[in-house]
Amino acid sequence: MTPSDQITAPPSRTFLDDLWDGKTARVLSTTFIFVLFLAFLWGARDTLTLFLFAILFAYFLAPLIGMLEKPLRGRGKAILVVYLVLAAVLAAAGVIAGPKVAEEARAFGAGLPSLSGNLASGQLVAALGQHFHWGQGLIQQAQLFLSNHRDDILQYGKTAGARLAKPIQKLWWLIIIPILTVFFLEHGRAIAAGAVDLGRSIEERKTIEGLLQDVNVMLGTYIRSQMILAGLTLVAYTLVLSLMRVPYSFVLGPVAGFLEFIPVVGPAIAAVSVVVISVLGGYDHPVWLILFLGVWRLLQDYVTAPRVMGESLEINPLMQIFAVLAGAEIAGVVGALISVPLVAALRIIWRRVSSRKPQTTPVSS
Repeated sequence: MTPSDQITAPPSRTFLDDLWDGKTARVLSTTFIFVLFLAFLWGARDTLTLFLFAILFAYFLAPLIGMLEKPLRGRGKAILVVYLVLAAVLAAAGVIAGPKVAEEARAFGAGLPSLSGNLASGQLVAALGQHFHWGQGLIQQAQLFLSNHRDDILQYGKTAGARLAKPIQKLWWLIIIPILTVFFLEHGRAIAAGAVDLGRSIEERKTIEGLLQDVNVMLGTYIRSQMILAGLTLVAYTLVLSLMRVPYSFVLGPVAGFLEFIPVVGPAIAAVSVVVISVLGGYDHPVWLILFLGVWRLLQDYVTAPRVMGESLEINPLMQIFAVLAGAEIAGVVGALISVPLVAALRIIWRRVSSRKPQTTPVSS
């Protein structure tokens, strides 16, 4: 047998060759790109949040603009008219209620240290105990507990106040968001069409189009519903609390309306805050106040909300609470506001993607 007749043995593979094959390289490169993408999202979270609020505001104005687009013969004219009407409404509200809100806000800010001190000293427990006829021993135990943890309570209050005050530092967003909203209202359809064209096949384009339609309907219904519910809460709290002569009613009403945007958790925080602040401020009829808050919650949750919102989210309340708490932990008040619609959008995406998976049929024996 000549050397040319011998079969050349393939070169032996080393451990590094087995470790670094094509599949491993693809997995590592994909993971690296994904990590970079997450890092970009985290680094640009403020900008992304700003754009997200602009998109949500566009969803709120879209129905009005759609109604006026044909009569005014142009989408740009419809946007201009809606903005002018909105500016007029806000200006009128500012003229009517602005001075009272500013006055009570200054009074609340000046009296906040004393309110915190009254809470830590146990005055709240004493006042509630007298109204609800608690035993003297229970009142004393509660006051002793608050007295022993006075510093912790005050520190927690300062921390919570600092976190709630962070959005105030972004008041300039109130100018930028309407400007960005104009671009989304004007070019939203073109952006959606461009996203559909990203599909490589007719099937993929149909999937993307259906996904965008589902998210569009969900976000539109959710944002408009939350705005209606928040507006009703703001008006009801402000009017009823002022008629009941609750202190700081023109501050507590707008705060309750704002917290209505945070599902499940927000209304609970608003109700507790109203009771605590009113009692610490010297209000003498907390029973009637608690009765109003309970009746209003029942009306909102079982009468108004089902009619206004319908099944726009289809998310379990426990999941909503988790989303709100996780969003607040990650991005504070802003995260709590946008967490639920984001989870709802991800649910729609997952449902669409999972429905496209091929169904395997069992092989008959």
